[in-house]
Amino acid sequence: MENYLEINKNSWNAKVDTHVKSDFYFVDEFLKGRTSLNSIELELLGDLKDKTILHLQCHFGQDSISLSRLGAKVTGIDLSDKAIETARDLAKKAEMDTEFICTDVYNLPDVLDQKFDIVFTSYGTIGWLPDLNKWAKIINHFLKPDGKFIMAEFHPMVWMFDDDFEGVKYNYFNEKPIVETYEGTYADQSADIVQDYVMWNHPLSDILQNLIENNIQIKKFKEFDWSPYPCFKHVEEFEKGKWRIPQFGNKIPLVFAIDAQKKSS
Repeated sequence: MENYLEINKNSWNAKVDTHVKSDFYFVDEFLKGRTSLNSIELELLGDLKDKTILHLQCHFGQDSISLSRLGAKVTGIDLSDKAIETARDLAKKAEMDTEFICTDVYNLPDVLDQKFDIVFTSYGTIGWLPDLNKWAKIINHFLKPDGKFIMAEFHPMVWMFDDDFEGVKYNYFNEKPIVETYEGTYADQSADIVQDYVMWNHPLSDILQNLIENNIQIKKFKEFDWSPYPCFKHVEEFEKGKWRIPQFGNKIPLVFAIDAQKKSS
């Protein structure tokens, strides 16, 4: 799918204005100091004071800026030029020195020459990437020896179902690109947006094995029977800030998290 970058860039550019205005992203509260980070990733990130962090696929920068507020020196990257423009504006309003670069993940070594203490990625990112071996090579490339890779992501089991979670529609394994048109957006299902997009499903084995083969040692792997976001249709909040799909309850994982480290030799 040679033009997937252009299709997805247009798709994400179309979402930015709606996302910034949505309750989902609570920008007004964010600018008053509310963090956009969740307990899942905060637990794995630990003390960030004076750490350098590369945040892959950062959207319009809320998590990047939240990391900066915790004392880190953060560089966020994203494919969407509109998202990066918004991120820079948000950082200025938040009075944070978070840096932002517009690029796709695979092209990053051509535009950034730096090594980081931590590479971070979270929630709805790897599905936009066709090749996880190339992705893992990028992580390895930008980590200092003994640097940490922290990831929180929706569980691949979730992406098997149709949007209403009534049946299995997609292959768990990366069989082929998923090319579809979607109305609305996860942050506002009623938004007047119609977007084409290209995605790939990645099983856990592909995620873990590609990291392992690229010198990234898995320290912790966790699965969670809830989502910190109400981004799927028909979810119910069973505890504050925790959502589940009612017909599944606590029976399936919705999120996983990885704490890993680049081997020094």
